[in-house]
Amino acid sequence: MALDFTAIDFETANGFRGSPCSVGLSKVRNGVVVEEASWIMRPPENHDHFEYHNTRIHGIRAEDVAGAPRFGELFPEIGAFIGGDILAAHNAAFDLGVIRSGLEVSGLPGPAYEYVCTVMLARRCYSLVSNSLPYAAEEAGVPLVNHHDAAEDARACAGILVDIAQRNNANSIAELYLSLGLAIPKQQAFQPGDSLSKQTLAALAVGGGRDAQAAGRAGAGQLGRAWSNWPEEGTNPEPNPAAEPGHPLFGQTVVFTGELAIARPEAKQRAAELGARPESRVTGRTTVLVVGDGFVAGDLRNGRLTGKAKRVLELHSRGQQIEVLSEGEFLQMVGGR
Repeated sequence: MALDFTAIDFETANGFRGSPCSVGLSKVRNGVVVEEASWIMRPPENHDHFEYHNTRIHGIRAEDVAGAPRFGELFPEIGAFIGGDILAAHNAAFDLGVIRSGLEVSGLPGPAYEYVCTVMLARRCYSLVSNSLPYAAEEAGVPLVNHHDAAEDARACAGILVDIAQRNNANSIAELYLSLGLAIPKQQAFQPGDSLSKQTLAALAVGGGRDAQAAGRAGAGQLGRAWSNWPEEGTNPEPNPAAEPGHPLFGQTVVFTGELAIARPEAKQRAAELGARPESRVTGRTTVLVVGDGFVAGDLRNGRLTGKAKRVLELHSRGQQIEVLSEGEFLQMVGGR
């Protein structure tokens, strides 16, 4: 067996996973990148508006993709490049969700994919205060220069997986997962008419496109009013015992700090639904800290931190395994805006 796979990274036009506007892929054979591909594209119809926040991150605008094929038209080429490979992605739940939702709203079938998540693997094999792509890539010896360029992000993801396999003396993905006591997850094939994913149902329920953005704002306002008599933290819901054990938040103890774009009680509820245990302060049990206020991973180095985040760095220096996430990374994990 050889270390063969394809790494993939999507950028999206808006907060719905099914709005891809670019993709990067790196094909690895025997631990070496042998071929790369990237495309820009128009997202599926009715889900193709570009939100300011997304454009600010990746720099792609509606006019940049105006003459490009839509995702559904392009997917045969993307799928042909992937072939029968295992897919690797940094936060695979997001990128596999892009494929599923993008094809669902395009009315197209989707193939089955085995996949690996380099966020999950980095947590197990590295000791980083943030497992965001730039930090994990640096640890793997493949520094990321232009983060959020899909081709560069896919290449960095490939480098992380190769490095982790080498550190575990694994010659294939199967050997790596066997050495870690894990099973390789799989996204099942689907056909038009099958049950839709949760993210797609939510987008279709509000009509997609700009209506989804407006509904999101309205929903946030309603939630804020509903919780107006509660303390800022709200309650700490119990973890969902039926949650998927392979999700990156499953089994984690999560604390939130800073001003979030969503109400903190809603953030706690979303985390609990995926098997996490929300708490209100950083303790010896904390494993994940989600930081609002527009925080990005680079802020760990420049000192722009809340009191809770400083406490996390202190505990991390003493050996406690705590991961810091931006709100954007958290929302990617929970499938929200």
